[in-house]
Amino acid sequence: MKGLVGLLALGAIAPAVQAQAQTDPPPAPAPAQAGKAAGTSVEEVVITARQPASQTLIDRKVYSVTSDLQATSGTAADVLNSVPSVSVDADGNLSLRGDANVTVLVDGKPSAQFSGSARGLSLQQFPASEIDRIEVLASPPAQYKAEGSGGVINIITRKTRRQGYSGAVQLSVGDRRRFTLGVSGSYNAGPLKLSGALNLRQDARVRLTTSTRTATDPATNLGEFSHQSLDEHFRRLVPSGNLALDYDLNGRQSFGASFNHRELTGVRFFDQHDQSGPSAGAVTGVSDRHSDGREWSLDSGGEAHFEQKLWRPNETLTLTLQTSADRERERYAYRNTFTLPVSAPTFDNLRLSHDLIATEFSADYDLPLSHDRELKLGYDFEDDNNRFDNVGDTIDPLSGLPVSNPAVTNHFRYRQQIHAAYGQYQAPIGPWSFQAGLRLEATHVSTLQITGNIPGGRDDVGVYPSLHLDRSLGEDAKLSASITRRTTRPDPEILNPFIDHQDTHNLRAGNPDLLAQDTWSFELGYSATPAAWTYGATAYYRQDRNGVTDILVPVTGDIVLATKANLPLTRSAGVEFNANGRVGRKLTYAVSGDVFYKQIDAGALGAGGLKSTTGLNLKASLTYQPTSLDTAQISFTRQDRRLTPQGYLSAVNLVNLGYRRQLRPDLALVVTVSDALDGQRQQRLITTPVLNDDFERHQSGRVAYVGFVYTFGAQKKTKGNGFQYDP
Repeated sequence: MKGLVGLLALGAIAPAVQAQAQTDPPPAPAPAQAGKAAGTSVEEVVITARQPASQTLIDRKVYSVTSDLQATSGTAADVLNSVPSVSVDADGNLSLRGDANVTVLVDGKPSAQFSGSARGLSLQQFPASEIDRIEVLASPPAQYKAEGSGGVINIITRKTRRQGYSGAVQLSVGDRRRFTLGVSGSYNAGPLKLSGALNLRQDARVRLTTSTRTATDPATNLGEFSHQSLDEHFRRLVPSGNLALDYDLNGRQSFGASFNHRELTGVRFFDQHDQSGPSAGAVTGVSDRHSDGREWSLDSGGEAHFEQKLWRPNETLTLTLQTSADRERERYAYRNTFTLPVSAPTFDNLRLSHDLIATEFSADYDLPLSHDRELKLGYDFEDDNNRFDNVGDTIDPLSGLPVSNPAVTNHFRYRQQIHAAYGQYQAPIGPWSFQAGLRLEATHVSTLQITGNIPGGRDDVGVYPSLHLDRSLGEDAKLSASITRRTTRPDPEILNPFIDHQDTHNLRAGNPDLLAQDTWSFELGYSATPAAWTYGATAYYRQDRNGVTDILVPVTGDIVLATKANLPLTRSAGVEFNANGRVGRKLTYAVSGDVFYKQIDAGALGAGGLKSTTGLNLKASLTYQPTSLDTAQISFTRQDRRLTPQGYLSAVNLVNLGYRRQLRPDLALVVTVSDALDGQRQQRLITTPVLNDDFERHQSGRVAYVGFVYTFGAQKKTKGNGFQYDP
């Protein structure tokens, strides 16, 4: 017993002993060690500390997600949906404080898989088991790209610092033949650090959409109604893997490289039913469209970096080269039947492909100075090269041969190059700490719609300042403030002016004249971390000019065109709040929300003048641990109604459930149910003088998994208190 008490005491004072190691003589052997020398045996005692759920730094908020049971079998989309102020819809579309223009990074690095139209699917396939924490930078500093008016979300993947080898194996089986299988491991020995993971996921989804529409035909000025229903089914198999290496060449130089690869194959089929007719008359048109298709996509990337320590303590120069690629191929065959008026069936095919290639080189200089001062300088060059190719054909009813369809076939190219330089300085001023930065970005864009030989492009230079302040109020409270300017450049695909007739009732076209959005953001926050709980609130105001929005306009009585346009002015304001802590020894809670106000000036788009709305986004979770081996969890997410220039999007409510049982020290049973109440239902209502459209989408989001997690390798080292954070 004395040996055990001595060992606990040694663990408690270990940090102080280490700090004095250069001046104090070596301590006497602990009682446990003396007992071992005398021939007795004492079991190893591991001292652990609970990692805080969140931490507020001068320029970001950091959220640990390791306690989220959905992370065992879910995806990045599931985990992000539980982070305060972040929302992810049924298609993986991400928003921060209601703004979908968010830059997503992985371990601080950009990737083609999280850009443009590929981002939603990538978030739904990225394994949540690989995520350690989420950094939310609503007002990013100058060292980050100015792209993304909503801010930056940085996904930090799991890493281990244990010596030797360690790893985990997990298997989860769900309904509809879903499953996830993952193996991860690491090996650390002296200057070498290796880590990697292999994952295999099979997912299945069912989505039902309906649209009831009344439109005024521009040619006849007569009203016509139409109704469309769509029943879609997906099944996807996704193998993925990653590998990372870090090696200390000597005490002043280190090298690292990483590689990731994810491939998706799947099938998709749908049945579409259309009806139309005069507004005050009988149905005059009835048709059906069936599709069978196959999907394939590949996301891959590599990165290499070299770090050189310079003359002063912790002065470093880091050089990084990285490349990433997102490739997608889709093949669909369609059968069209016509009931009213009666007509012979038709057949057509569609082949969609895109290649998004991103290459980036950066040089970053970091100079920590005395008295908590720090200087950062850097240069970044980004080269994006994108290809979009859509090819369609119809089957000739006489010969049975395919004939090219010019209404669908289109080839579009996009090239963007950005040179950027930044300077950032952080220092204390009395009781305050400030971080000031300036980023300069010069952008060159060239586009070419090969079909029709229509070139385009633009050149612009932007200056993006940032200022962050914080002040400690006692030992456990902090006041913070920030001012930043950011931009959002139009996605490449929406600059293509080609009118796409893939869906003959819902045409799509880009807008080559879109301007980049300009955003100013202001924040004032307070956070506190008393012994038993954490809480905080942040007031924010944001002003956007030339924001890009969706617009629907009638082409005929039953055909509409979806395109993009710039909004002259949008204002957003609100107060975020969060609190988490413990009730007794067994219950942990977390609650966060966003009380917001939004105003849109849509007069220039023919959708009326100023429009505004208020609402409350809310998240809450309870974690109950009746024993040291059992954990039960329930979480609730509500995204309130959102305003659009032509109408609004309805609220969405989700409930997730989870249970974990530690069967033995290295083996756990995990059961999860996401969207337990089947709440993935969203309505989009459009109301204009010439168009009324009631669109509703219901994705069968209820997914249940039962799985096991097995860990192996080196024992976990003792951790001290505090948030384990690596900037």
